[in-house]
Amino acid sequence: MLKEFFSKHKKTYATVPVNDLKKDVPEGIMTKCPNCKKMMFTKELNQNLKVCLHCDYHFQMNARERLASILDDGSFEETDGNMESANPLDFPGYLEKLENDRLKAKINEAVVTGVGAIKGNKTTIAVMDASFRMGSMGSVVGEKITRTIEKAEESRLPFIIFTASGGARMQEGVLSLMQMAKTSAALKRFSDQGGLIISVMTHPTTGGVSASFASLGDYNFAEPKALIGFAGRRIIEQTIREKLPEDFQTAEFLLKHGQLDAVIHRKELREKLAFILDLHTKGGDMSWE
Repeated sequence: MLKEFFSKHKKTYATVPVNDLKKDVPEGIMTKCPNCKKMMFTKELNQNLKVCLHCDYHFQMNARERLASILDDGSFEETDGNMESANPLDFPGYLEKLENDRLKAKINEAVVTGVGAIKGNKTTIAVMDASFRMGSMGSVVGEKITRTIEKAEESRLPFIIFTASGGARMQEGVLSLMQMAKTSAALKRFSDQGGLIISVMTHPTTGGVSASFASLGDYNFAEPKALIGFAGRRIIEQTIREKLPEDFQTAEFLLKHGQLDAVIHRKELREKLAFILDLHTKGGDMSWE
């Protein structure tokens, strides 16, 4: 059964042709795929879980879209939704940028946390949102993730995290870097108690996030073609003075080199997560030893 779960196979998904496209189509009705350059109706793209109808390119999802695509309808209960970042280093313009992102992304920070269910299996969940400060990891992001891990331990529930981040938040300096240790320590305590940790890396997962909680799951998954890495490609090439492979730091490259357990298409992700939760849980609660 597990062999079948991790087997590689390719599915073909139906495409919807867009004919007679006019130049005066109102903004927002059509979306152009950055990969294949084809146009499609935005409504149909959204109905397809924001996966290109022509080439299977995975567009970024915000946190609310991700939660809706994974969790059972009406099952999500948000936690710590009112937490907001301060400006401990008095970084110029930081508070104004945070406020602009709150208005644009309609969330208070770069991660949304809470408790929900996947096909009846109750779980804690944290979803990072790249539309807020590029999903950067500040003090509030680290605190919310840590609290969710602690709630998972207290409630004896699994912990699932979806990562999407540019790394540590420069406006908070070393306070941001400290979140790597804090979240990693919380995961270690949770793991030592027998807790189940599932990490799903989405595009992009980089910097301090990839070097800490994103890579510490019992299961480490990723979406197709997701960028995953620590330092940028140019910096690495300048450091080692070698040309890197074209697919370097992609999900497929990491899977090939043993750093991921599976690369899972977005349309299959809910089913796969439900399958794993079924293996590890009984009646919606963790089976602790």
